[in-house]
Amino acid sequence: QLQLVESGGGLVQPGGSLRLSCAASGFGFEYYAFGWFRQAPGKEREGIACIGSREGATYVDNSVKGRFTVSRDNAKNAVYLQMNNLKPEDTAVYYCAAGGYYCSGAVPNQVDAWGQGTLVTVSS
Repeated sequence: QLQLVESGGGLVQPGGSLRLSCAASGFGFEYYAFGWFRQAPGKEREGIACIGSREGATYVDNSVKGRFTVSRDNAKNAVYLQMNNLKPEDTAVYYCAAGGYYCSGAVPNQVDAWGQGTLVTVSS
């Protein structure tokens, strides 16, 4: 089973950018779909972006479409979330998740592993 570690969170001003990374260890990285989820204070966790296995078809939720991009590097066992034009409402803990082979919309069709999360704060 994969183990996932996110990094790249922090404090950024509105309109700024961050790139989150998800480093995976374990067997079969390229066969997993990966999703990015976020949980804002007082709200439920929501899936915002997903990339399928191997070549990686990508999907992003309408709430972040045009601002966030998900990608993967199978040679580095890493998945990324590029976040541009950040808004205060993007403040949340961001989680990487892995499971299944494909995406069901902006989430993997199943989730077998979660990272510990990384905090993103958008504030002036």
